[in-house]
Amino acid sequence: MMMATIFLYLTLVLHFSRSLGDEIPIGGIFTPGTSEMKTAFIYFLHMQDMPRQSRMKVKSIPEEVDSDDPFKVARELCIQMSKGIFTLMAPTKESIYDTFASYTNTFHMPFVSPAFPQLSAERPCHYGVSMRPNYLRAIIDVIKHYQWKHIIYLYDSDDGLLKLQYIFRLTTESYQLDIRVVKSIANASDANDFLRSIETEDRQSTKRVVLDCSAAMAKAIIYNHVHDIHMGRRNYHYLLTSLVMDEFFNTDQPEFGAINITGFRMLKSLSSEYQEILKKWESLDPEYWPGAGENYISSDVALMYDGVKVVLDTYNRLLKQKHDLFRNNFRRGQIYNNGTKGILCDNRPINPWEHGEKIAAELKKTEILGLTGNISFSEDGFRKNFTIDIVEMNVDSKMVKIAEFSDSRGLVFDTTVNGENLKNGFENKTYIVTSILEEPYLMYSKPEPGEHLEGNDIFEGYCKDLADLIAEKLKINYVLKLVNDSNYGGQDPNSPAGWNGMVGELIRWEADMSIAPLTITSARERVIDFTKPYMSLGISIMIKKPMKKKPGVFSFLNPLSKKIWMCIILAYLGVSFVLFLVSRFSPVEWRFEEAFLGPSVSNDFSLMNSLWFSLGAFMQQGCDVCPRSVSGRIVGSVWWFFTLIIISSYTANLAAFLTVERMVTPINSADDLSKQTEVEYGTLRFSSTQEFFKRSKIAVYARMWEFMNSRKHVFTSSYDEGIKRVRESKGKYAFLLESTTNDYINERQPCDTMKVGRNLDAKGFGVATPLGSGLRDKLNLAVLSLKENGDLARLKNKWWYDRSECSSDSGKDSSQNELTLSNVAGCFYILIGGLVWAMVVALLDFCYKARVEASRAKMSMMEAMKVKARSSITGMHQNERGRVRTGSI
Repeated sequence: MMMATIFLYLTLVLHFSRSLGDEIPIGGIFTPGTSEMKTAFIYFLHMQDMPRQSRMKVKSIPEEVDSDDPFKVARELCIQMSKGIFTLMAPTKESIYDTFASYTNTFHMPFVSPAFPQLSAERPCHYGVSMRPNYLRAIIDVIKHYQWKHIIYLYDSDDGLLKLQYIFRLTTESYQLDIRVVKSIANASDANDFLRSIETEDRQSTKRVVLDCSAAMAKAIIYNHVHDIHMGRRNYHYLLTSLVMDEFFNTDQPEFGAINITGFRMLKSLSSEYQEILKKWESLDPEYWPGAGENYISSDVALMYDGVKVVLDTYNRLLKQKHDLFRNNFRRGQIYNNGTKGILCDNRPINPWEHGEKIAAELKKTEILGLTGNISFSEDGFRKNFTIDIVEMNVDSKMVKIAEFSDSRGLVFDTTVNGENLKNGFENKTYIVTSILEEPYLMYSKPEPGEHLEGNDIFEGYCKDLADLIAEKLKINYVLKLVNDSNYGGQDPNSPAGWNGMVGELIRWEADMSIAPLTITSARERVIDFTKPYMSLGISIMIKKPMKKKPGVFSFLNPLSKKIWMCIILAYLGVSFVLFLVSRFSPVEWRFEEAFLGPSVSNDFSLMNSLWFSLGAFMQQGCDVCPRSVSGRIVGSVWWFFTLIIISSYTANLAAFLTVERMVTPINSADDLSKQTEVEYGTLRFSSTQEFFKRSKIAVYARMWEFMNSRKHVFTSSYDEGIKRVRESKGKYAFLLESTTNDYINERQPCDTMKVGRNLDAKGFGVATPLGSGLRDKLNLAVLSLKENGDLARLKNKWWYDRSECSSDSGKDSSQNELTLSNVAGCFYILIGGLVWAMVVALLDFCYKARVEASRAKMSMMEAMKVKARSSITGMHQNERGRVRTGSI
């Protein structure tokens, strides 16, 4: 009895000790650049292993070759098979796929690859399974969904070129796709240089870039793109064809959201298995486990994990079936094949793996769940019943699932994106609208006595009415809120999203839309979406309204310029002289008269009479003398015609110059501003207007920017500050601002500002939404509809001109056009001056004649003056003999 017990114990110990040596060797061959997958292969085989009750273990035999050379790969494969591996796991590339397919088919070696290329139709791998699903059809479906007609294809490997061939083949069958550019890229700089050259040639059109490369290279390309000031952003759309979006999901570059990025994701990151594996993967020391220790699991690592899981599941099933593999192939710790050790490549005839066909068949029967979802295979060894997510990157660099692709249903788009129901529309939803206080766009309402306002009713203004119209047209509800930091939206490195104001709130999805005087700019368009402009405007010049210049005392001279008055005087003198001259040489003008002393000859057109005739004609009167000669009458005729035209023109302009109060503005255009330094000018600090002058290459605006930049005090922190400075500067400051605000302020008290010149540029205000928001298209249609219906024009009239506080010149009473004394005072001055001058001349003539009489009569000057005065008053003249003559006064 004792001997029997000892014998049984020794038998069990011997059996147990032999079973400890029953290891299932799993070979692995890795090429350069696959160290992460090699770590996953070793760690996951070690971590999972076989169930304890099976008394079997798996043993990893990893080897790494120093190149993709098919000969070196084949030699390593032969070495591994000679060691008796049961299954081979290796990532494959196009250059070495033929080697693996040929050897595994020849030696019936089961083969599991996490990166099977799409070559099974040309050289099928009968004993292998591919962990990577065939999703080429998904790439085509996404291109069709976006309705791309032209693409740029960039790739970094032969596998990418292979994808292009299949894409081209599939699109030519059912879809017309123009692959404009195909380029192989060696690194990110190569790709960015190429894209920059395309952007230089064509800055307007949208570029659709299909990018097939590693995650690291894709990150570098997009990072360089975002930080390149010469590259556009919103006009680029990247489609990443490799399964790299899981790594983008964990990117630490928030600015990636500035570019449209679409890609494919296959990891089921919400599953408990994923979370458990992620914790273990993060805990590994990358010094000992190269590629591990990251806070995410790449698609390659996930596929390797699922490949290990498929292998272990297959051998577990074979163990349960008590397959001959585990009874006849473990002899004294060594692996045998058909009675010989291992599988030798140089045996003749070739001796394939005796259980390879059975193991490969069992691999294809796998039905499990892994990190990449359902895992099952077709007879050809390809994944079936799989799903892949199509995702887009939002402005926060987070992945947003927009569709799902499966081999059975194809591409199916989600009915909800970011919580918005795309199938049922936008009706009956409440959205947050951010805005900013600025007259007349948005202001606090003034309640009636006893009235209590709440909700959106506490606001009024153009933007409030516009929001009501949009909400009514879209059948939605909205909550109007003021922006937290009172900014419109500028780049700010201290803000979470790199932008402050309303733009920052939209980027962070803190608001669904912005209805405010927010200018559409290229910088903002890169990070948020805009509708078509609901209001067009431009940069304009505001100056203080100059005092109206009232007509002066001699304003009746203004209808004709000083040069014309001088020419008229010269013409008057010239005509008088010519008339005097022709009358002197014309016999007709001479007249013979009989006189007391004898006959005499006289001519009416003396120099004084000629001047008198010309003056009478010019004054539209006449005189007693008239030319009788032909030459004199010609002179008179042309002078009458000349005076007719001059007097008619003068009369036509006289009313306007006497009744209209004119304003003389020192500045009338931007060119006037740039050519002087007396009147300073500035803009709102950190505004789109400031950016316009800063970036402008037009000479006039460049000079204006140099002037403003050299005088920092000309910039203002708010519109109110700038307007106040215009009003208080006494015409020495001009403010550059949007034309709509300029027009509004000019209609407000104290009505002392005005707009001069034309707009310096053309831009518009738009309704803004977060990047990729489904609201944008609906809002765009609503804005266009309101514009076509005239509602937007009605709103502008309501808030700009119907509420004007300034009286219009056209509305003045007609009595204001009556002439006042100040208008014609100069005429009275001339009349009075003429009368006084006549009196002075008469007095001088009186004195002169009195002096002559005193000298002739030998009397004093005073006596002569008394006699002349008495004679002038009484009309009785006394000659030197004492005789008295009478005459009428």
